[in-house]
Amino acid sequence: MSGQVLDRVGHPPTGVREDPGGFDLRAPEGTRYRVDLTADVFGPRNALLADRLEGRRVVAFVSPTVERLYGGRLRAYLGAHATGRWTLHVIPTGEHHKTLGAAEHICALAKSDGLDRHGVMLAVGGGIVADVVGFAASMYARGVRYIKVNTTLVGQVDVGVGVKTGVNALQTKNMFGAYHPAHASLNDPAFLATLADRQIRCGLAEIVKMAVILDGDLFRTLEEHPDAFRRPGANGVRDRARVDLETYILRTSMRLMMEELCPNLQEHDLARLVDFGHTFSPLVETAGGHRLQHGEAVAVDMALSAHVARLLGLADDETCERIVGLLRRIGLPVFDPRTCTPELMTQALRASWQRRGRKLHLVVPTAIGKAAFVAELEDVPTDVLEAALASLAARGGRRDA
Repeated sequence: MSGQVLDRVGHPPTGVREDPGGFDLRAPEGTRYRVDLTADVFGPRNALLADRLEGRRVVAFVSPTVERLYGGRLRAYLGAHATGRWTLHVIPTGEHHKTLGAAEHICALAKSDGLDRHGVMLAVGGGIVADVVGFAASMYARGVRYIKVNTTLVGQVDVGVGVKTGVNALQTKNMFGAYHPAHASLNDPAFLATLADRQIRCGLAEIVKMAVILDGDLFRTLEEHPDAFRRPGANGVRDRARVDLETYILRTSMRLMMEELCPNLQEHDLARLVDFGHTFSPLVETAGGHRLQHGEAVAVDMALSAHVARLLGLADDETCERIVGLLRRIGLPVFDPRTCTPELMTQALRASWQRRGRKLHLVVPTAIGKAAFVAELEDVPTDVLEAALASLAARGGRRDA
């Protein structure tokens, strides 16, 4: 490629490269993919999605909400721009529908529609749609292309920038899955304007995660603007300052996530800073019958992990209070009395220990923008866990937003 920077042996350098249109990632083991940011992705003059489809046979899958809000525009876009045959299906969402059976159903629909090995599955929706369709694509005919158009904040800052796909099984979150990079990941910030506050809060939980472990400036921005992505301007139009603020938050979080994933894309090293908030939260979700959404469970986990860090002497009181305080100001839960019991949270620690190769690798904050690992299960004594839970319970897990 003309003008491309190469390393000493003639290969493009590894890492994440940011440009005005998005991000390119090249992992050390050779995986490459791009994450795009665009405006009016289904607009008749925006050829980005059409370019990524490359004239291939398309089977599209959308959530009911996407069908209601954007189904007509998507069909019009595919009708005008998809040069190959295409079909569209509405699939149910929610953690209860994130199953192996759902992935098999997607494969059955694709087969019925005549999708061949050169075709592409198109997922338009939030993280669950991307996860299930991506997993189906990884299995179908031993793997076909898929493209995801991420319509939620969680989808854009988390699922949309990684390579993991999966479904829940055996009473375990994301038990079955595959590393299957999307052929394209398209993100239009305008989708965020239609989200309910609860969905925005869940996305902000994942952004807080990245700020706590890696970026103090991003954390301070969130402290100053805990209502990011939620406060409409006059006539529902955000002013330029607000747009610039939210663009900074969105792009910074996406870049941090991709940079952290890049050297360890397929998790050969099971000690990962991006697992902050993801040790206790799987059981908080499943044991609670998915009453809390993923981002809410992650917030509970982060609050608990911050208190564990404080009690172990790894973080000071101010760091702990700032983390828990920001979560509350955003409106996220920091304690769930039904699941935040010593028995269940000990069970969560043991499950994570087993899943991570019999090492705990609990990520805890040590300062704002910095984190460390608690490596061994015995490094979190029962009395510390009980005291951390008691500290959160004493304040009732209330939200200050």
